[in-house]
Amino acid sequence: MKRILVVRGGAIGDFILTLPALKALRDAYPRAHIEILGYKHIAVLVENRFYAQTVRSIEYGPLSSFFAKSSELPPELANYFASFDLVVSYLYDPDEIFESNLHRSGVKNLIHGPAKIEKREHAASQLARPLEELGLRVDDLAARIFPLETDRIVLKKLLDGSSKPVVVLHPGSGSEKKNWPLENWIDIGNYLLGSDNFRGSLVIVSGEADEDRTNQLRMIWKSDRVQFASNIPLPVLAALFENAIFLGHDSGISQLAAAAGANCILLFGPTNPEIWAPRNEKVQVIQAPTGDMPSLGFEAVRDALINRLEACLPGKQVRS
Repeated sequence: MKRILVVRGGAIGDFILTLPALKALRDAYPRAHIEILGYKHIAVLVENRFYAQTVRSIEYGPLSSFFAKSSELPPELANYFASFDLVVSYLYDPDEIFESNLHRSGVKNLIHGPAKIEKREHAASQLARPLEELGLRVDDLAARIFPLETDRIVLKKLLDGSSKPVVVLHPGSGSEKKNWPLENWIDIGNYLLGSDNFRGSLVIVSGEADEDRTNQLRMIWKSDRVQFASNIPLPVLAALFENAIFLGHDSGISQLAAAAGANCILLFGPTNPEIWAPRNEKVQVIQAPTGDMPSLGFEAVRDALINRLEACLPGKQVRS
């Protein structure tokens, strides 16, 4: 197997949950040229970082012909797909139009990954299951990301060279139902900033979907110990998470934090952590008692954070 193409769209979390399957491919075919066809701002997380040599954009205009029945396929793309010994596709293709066009291009070895996760086993396990067709078994479901030194250099500039211990908060997610009430996040931040023994920095990370929540926090926290990192490149974000303590929800950013090696406390409500929580060893999940995020008390999260801080900062009693 010399050339392998993995077609993977989806959001950040979907992509990261696929990494155990990508690792199985890389381990089985260490000398293969592996490419990812996906959203470039997400797939760059694996470009020349163990998993793949090349990343191409799934938003490339001429690709649209591959999603139309009996369309005229651009020769250069047909030749491109045919050049791979194996194509693994996670695209939603209920009418098998994309599959048919790949076969028309000359693709002979095509494996389908699930486009939708079912409520039966961990998502990473479901995403890796199709590789059993190749005789590959995936037992380690912990995704891992490998920041580069260039990512760390950019991060150092972003944090003004600070080397203080960092607690990263991500108060948003892709769904309001998965979000802990904002007043609780404010209480957590105020608690840390008011502690006599924690002199580290708080970094609030956010994307476009978190803008309203983040703007409210900007108005409250004007301390030079609080920095806001909005819409920064994902590889740089991974470098931030490497040595951080991270508090977040069930979200793609939480998946990224866990994969980068952060000490994670993740707050789950209506979603099932047995399916969606990262399997990395430094991840602690706190489930809302009733499944509704307001039912998760401030004290439970504060105490978990204290324990994590004390474990990461030996000799420090992080209590006000």
